[in-house]
Amino acid sequence: MAYPSYSSGGGLSARRTSAQKAAIAFGIVFLLIGVLGFIPGATINYGQLYFSGYASEAALLGIFQVSVLHNVVHMLLGFAGLALARKHSSAKLYLLGGGILYALLFIYGLLIPLDSDANFVPFNTADNWLHAVLAVVMILLGIFLGRESESSSYRSNPNPGEGSVPN
Repeated sequence: MAYPSYSSGGGLSARRTSAQKAAIAFGIVFLLIGVLGFIPGATINYGQLYFSGYASEAALLGIFQVSVLHNVVHMLLGFAGLALARKHSSAKLYLLGGGILYALLFIYGLLIPLDSDANFVPFNTADNWLHAVLAVVMILLGIFLGRESESSSYRSNPNPGEGSVPN
């Protein structure tokens, strides 16, 4: 009996490229961070969690300034990572695009006064440096893991087993 194969055509597969695995890992971490931002205890000053703006004094793990908007953005990035991990090309795009986004956020965080209305997400110094690290890591992973092709991650099987149809 032949079973459908999800390893080609962009479906789910047990065989993933390193870029896909990295996109999944970042997706899971961003989802967790976004959810933790809504949990009292993981977020100190939870009563000061506002939708957006620098006045939101809630801090994830007592370090990173967060708001509802900030948490939702993390969750959206997490869902995007999981969705784009389905194919090697989109996983590479997620890593590069996410890295560029974080580089832009780092630059933006350096240019704006942190106690101004321009700090609408909001960011603090710890957020800015985390954004810099994420930018570098994601861009490098996108470049170096992106070189691996989908076909090179699949090992050829000389004995495909039951369900294969000879040519």
